[in-house]
Amino acid sequence: MATHENHSDSFFQSLNKLTGIPMSKLKSYAKENNPFNVLEHPGVVEPSERQLDKINKLNEFIASYNVLKLNQENEKITFKSPDDAGKYFASLLGGVKDKERFLVAFLDNSNSIIELKTVSQGSTNMAVVYPRDILKMALANDCSSILLSHNHPGGSLKASREDIALTQRIVDIFKPLNINVIDHIIVGGYSYSSMAEQGVLPGDKMDVANYDPIELTDAEEKQVEFASLDEEMEL
Repeated sequence: MATHENHSDSFFQSLNKLTGIPMSKLKSYAKENNPFNVLEHPGVVEPSERQLDKINKLNEFIASYNVLKLNQENEKITFKSPDDAGKYFASLLGGVKDKERFLVAFLDNSNSIIELKTVSQGSTNMAVVYPRDILKMALANDCSSILLSHNHPGGSLKASREDIALTQRIVDIFKPLNINVIDHIIVGGYSYSSMAEQGVLPGDKMDVANYDPIELTDAEEKQVEFASLDEEMEL
């Protein structure tokens, strides 16, 4: 476990690299004084003009970061229920009929979105999903869980066998990493359904991780096409 002394050393080393103030001067000052004075009242270590300029830039960065972080915290999108997730993804995918899109929300431990990605965009009845790309994004975001969503251009809200099989493949990859797939929202027209609410969301790892591309098809759209072909043949 990191100690207070470890954190202090790390702070001094970073300050030394960023400002050029010698470590010996920083540690000597901190023996009897608050080390944060170096940032808040830089004159206490008698910095050179160049060092003072760097300290001022560092303070500006810290201030800007704190303001942006505060704003971001207030604007965070958090999912507290399948209904929250459904409404959110329906607002993004509702009425999309020209192509099938597959989205993934990478979430922190409070189920707030860290990042949202469109990981696949295909034709009216098919999209190809690359699990390895989703894994890379999840690791880059250091997420606690993920939430999947895609649209059915044909309008169906029912999770197809292909939808469930795809979700199982994703669970097989992420379950060993302690990253949960908390839901898969299906959007049809301007409505939505939740695989978690329907009781068809896979929860346990069933097979070894498979990173091969997955074809996601709109089963209802295919049935319509086949029906049309049958009618033409009868004519």
